[in-house]
Amino acid sequence: MIVKNPAGRAGFREDKMGKTDLARGKHLFAGLNAFEPGQQHEPHAHCDRDKIYVVLAGEGEVRVGSETSAVGPGDMALAPAGVTHSMRNTGAARLVAMVVMGPPPPEAGPCDHTDGKE
Repeated sequence: MIVKNPAGRAGFREDKMGKTDLARGKHLFAGLNAFEPGQQHEPHAHCDRDKIYVVLAGEGEVRVGSETSAVGPGDMALAPAGVTHSMRNTGAARLVAMVVMGPPPPEAGPCDHTDGKE
């Protein structure tokens, strides 16, 4: 599978962060998180999946565990399984981040949580 211009596939929403699936394999998933200015992905963790964020467009702030950093195009963050993470758009323009997870998330993850565990 080849996906050209993934950032151009971002789906934005006024009420919350938008999500777009790009590709799914047996062991890996790729998608997009799309943020309007001021939107954020609430802190959460995945008990059995590692997640990588790669910023494709815009500016924001990412948190992984106790570490927080400003991010822009080309920057990457790794959230290992079980570590709380979040992202928010701190800029005036839209923020698009590619998300890569392994293994792929199920439709509804029973182990996903937002309880602040590190």
